[in-house]
Parts: sequence; structure tokens; C-alpha cells
Amino acid sequence: MSQVWIIDACRTPRGVGKLGKGALANFHPQHLGATVLKALAERNALDTSLVDDIIWGTSTQRGQQGGDLARMASLDAGYDIRSSGVTLDRYCGSGITAVNLAAATVMSGTEDLVIAGGTEMMSTYGNPGVKFSPFMDSDNLHLRAMHPQPHQGICADAIATMENISREALDALGVVSQQRAGRAIAEGRFARSLVPVFHADGTLALDRDELPRPQTTLADLAGLKAAFVAMADHPLDDAGTTYRQLVAQVYPALQIDHRHHAGNSSGVADGAAALLLASPEFARAHGMKPRARVVAMANMGDSPTLMLNAPVPATHKVLKKAGLSLQDIDLFEINEAFAVVAEKYQRDLNLDRDKVNVNGGAIALGHPIGATGAMLIGTVLDELERQDKQFGLVTMCAAGGMAPAIIIERI
Repeated sequence: MSQVWIIDACRTPRGVGKLGKGALANFHPQHLGATVLKALAERNALDTSLVDDIIWGTSTQRGQQGGDLARMASLDAGYDIRSSGVTLDRYCGSGITAVNLAAATVMSGTEDLVIAGGTEMMSTYGNPGVKFSPFMDSDNLHLRAMHPQPHQGICADAIATMENISREALDALGVVSQQRAGRAIAEGRFARSLVPVFHADGTLALDRDELPRPQTTLADLAGLKAAFVAMADHPLDDAGTTYRQLVAQVYPALQIDHRHHAGNSSGVADGAAALLLASPEFARAHGMKPRARVVAMANMGDSPTLMLNAPVPATHKVLKKAGLSLQDIDLFEINEAFAVVAEKYQRDLNLDRDKVNVNGGAIALGHPIGATGAMLIGTVLDELERQDKQFGLVTMCAAGGMAPAIIIERI
């Protein structure tokens, strides 16, 4: 197989994903996608008629996010009509999966120039026609009987209880995320990838991440109430079935101690990100300078009931494919969907914490579901360049008990 090069990466700021509170919340999702696609074209003097395909991740494909955002966003961005587009859903893993599939099409020789990324506007989630995913649907009783799948926050609390990871440890990780994000912003570490979002009249909508609170302290977090207690016991159907009971169907002895809250869980966010990938032959022929190459990709499934535990086995799998060890990886990005995900990941793999999420994570910056994976790949690429390092590994949990993973090498 051929190699695939990453030519460029960019993202919007992450806006607060709530109507009336976030600077991006009144935009149509295709506008955010168009923003990063337009930026890629302008930054790289790209002839968009040469783009073979655009592969896009969007998790909640309902309401304004329904349809094929890849195609609509590319048209909105002024791309040539010959550049095709497709949109996929692997829940939180959609952004990494979009990049992995784009890389695979180039490596196989099927395509030469592909854009991958994602958009998610969590501010649309309360709109008419938008409902929770099918795995949480009370009328999907057949699948629920086979594989009970609770809300992700309850999974996080269940894992923290099972692994004996204290609330204090989870809060400490949340504070570190805020501090690192604050430092990264102050030092301009996101500047290369960050592109502003403008209103239709050309006025600025947002040019900075809205969610970080770098002044957050452990005392602040200690005062927050656990977020998922009421949800765990809320009836899902006429029979009164609860999420707590769904967990108990698989883990009957487990007494969940609720340890997650708004300060150690990922922020609700809006945003988009995109990467430009090309074959070496195409890049050379068109004067494109590579920033990195994709070394290996992998997917892994794990318990649907616990839902958040697949990143560790996904990491082992992608390392094996790459012929690398944990010691070979200079920087890790593990999505902070909940603090327990990143905490367990670092403990299980015995990682040097100075190599993990060095610029903060989703607890501080927010988690625009379908876009986050593409954002993290861009983040680790920027940081590899800043530190003059070689290998970066990105992975994240996804609903249903899954995790995609990717390793890139800076060129």
C-alpha cells in the first residue's frame, strides 16, 4: 500500500453548545463545516476540482444535522461540484473514523486527494426532531435486552466505582485539563489550526474557544453536585426501567457511586474540523508539502454496557499494527469525554502524564461529538511540530462501546 500524507489541518473554535449562550449556536451546521473547508482551500491554494472526496463525521444526523453535511458544506464553501462528499456516524469516534477512512482510500490507491473531518452542533440537540440515539431509546427493547446500554455519564460513574478511582482523582484531572488549556491558549499553541467563524455579513462571530475556565480550582470542583444521580433513577418506560437497572442486569453486585459532574466531564460544544490528505505522488506533483504521515489505524469494540473502555485495547491494537511500543509514542491524545476515561487510560497503560493531553482536553475545551476526533489529530500534529517530536497517538471512546485509533508521524 502507498503512504498517505497529512498536508494541513484546521478547526473552528469550540463554542458553548447551548442556544442563547454560545456564539456559534445560531449558525447552521453546514456553515461551520464550510468554514474549515474554505480555510483548507485558501491556506493551500487548493484547486477543489481535484478533491476526490470529502469524508465527514457527524453523530446526531437529525434536524439541521440531517442529510449529507459533507456535500452541503462543500457546496456552501464554494467547492467545485466535482468534489464529492459522504457523512458517517461512529458517535464520538466519528471524526477519527472519517480521517481513518479517508487515509485508507488514499493508501489503497482508490483516491489521490481527500478531505476528512467533522461537524457537531450540540446546540441543536434540543431542537424539534432531534432525539437521543437508538441505544438509549425505550422502545428499542430487543437490543436493550441483548446489550443494556445506559447513558454515558452513568457508565463513567460505574467505571470509576469498579476501578476505585476516587472523585478527588477525577477532579484533579479536570483541574489539570483547565490549566493546560489555559496555558496553551496563552502561548498561542492552537493558533496554527484555529480559524475564525464569521457571520454572513462578514462580522466576526468567534475566534477563540469559549469553554475553558483556567482559573478552576479543586475547591471549586469539590462544591459541585454529582450530575447523574437523578438520571440514573429516572424511569425510561412504562415499566419503570432505569439506567441503574440496565447496568445491574450485567453487573448485579455493582453499587454505583456517582463521581462525575460538570467540572470533570466534557463540555457541551459546537465546532468543526478538517484535514487535507494526499498520496505522496499527488502531493509532489502539485507542490504540496506534507506535515505528517498516517502510520497505522485501528478500531476496537468493548462492553456496550460500560461503553467507555475501548481506548486501551484500541491503543494496543494500533501499536501492534504500527510495529511500535508505548515508549515510541511522544504524545497521546485521549478524549476527555469524562475524567475517568483519561484517568483509567493513563493508569492502565502506565503512561508519563506529561505526554498525555498536554494542551488540555474536552473537559476544558469542549467535545463537539463528530468533530472532536479530527480536532485532536490536528492538535497532536501541531504539538509534535512545536516540540520537534515524531509520533502521536489519538484515540477516544465512542457510544456502543467502541474506540477508533490512529498513529501519525511528523514529517
